[in-house]
Amino acid sequence: MDSAAWGDQLAQHSRVFKPVGPGPFPVALILHGCGGKTPFLEDYARVAVKAGWAAVVVDSFKPRGVTPLQAKLTVCTGLAVRGHKRAGDVFAMLAWLEGQDWADADRVFLAGWSHGGWTIMDAYALGERAATLTGITDAEPTRLRRSVRGTLLVYPYAGYPALTTRQGWGAEPPPVWSVIAGKDQVVGWKLPKAALDRLSRDGLTVDELFLPDATHAFDDDHANDPRARYRPDLFQEVQAYFTRALEACF
Repeated sequence: MDSAAWGDQLAQHSRVFKPVGPGPFPVALILHGCGGKTPFLEDYARVAVKAGWAAVVVDSFKPRGVTPLQAKLTVCTGLAVRGHKRAGDVFAMLAWLEGQDWADADRVFLAGWSHGGWTIMDAYALGERAATLTGITDAEPTRLRRSVRGTLLVYPYAGYPALTTRQGWGAEPPPVWSVIAGKDQVVGWKLPKAALDRLSRDGLTVDELFLPDATHAFDDDHANDPRARYRPDLFQEVQAYFTRALEACF
């Protein structure tokens, strides 16, 4: 399948938030974690709108026929829809934005939480293998280089088989903002930190916000993992951090 066709399918199940006015607006693409699209991400979308950006909360699972229960049993356990495959959604949504008159498709910000962060990281790490490994026939690195102005990675999964630590992101990657949770019992903090350190060694601009007392999904007040502890104060801190990242890329 090509990126435009898959982008149309993804967009049917995604939610768009826009500032007042005709645009075109720069666009933040928001990618959910392994459990699927959850309401707290819409709060981040509203943060983007206040900063002058449109935002799209992308649903990667409904177009694939993955139910919330299946997501917990298969995606969260690494059996299905791994980061390299879901990376095709990034290329597809970039293609879809090119056909939207309200969107400035050359000013895009990618923001991913947990599995969504893995997805963004693999999209860059795949390099010239993107079409083969995503199944999106026209996925290729130049689209990322042309369109994306920055990325936000919030407690991203970076263990095996994620690619960033081993392979880096190749030529002309965007600046990275990141959030690491010091008490994350799902993805940990050491492996995300190792991936970010690899990007720093490669010359990327990498900003790290380390929250020593945060668990995984600390910003989700309906997190389904019993290990998560909701922290509204840290949620507000990350919203402000997201705003600063978007302002830097406006």
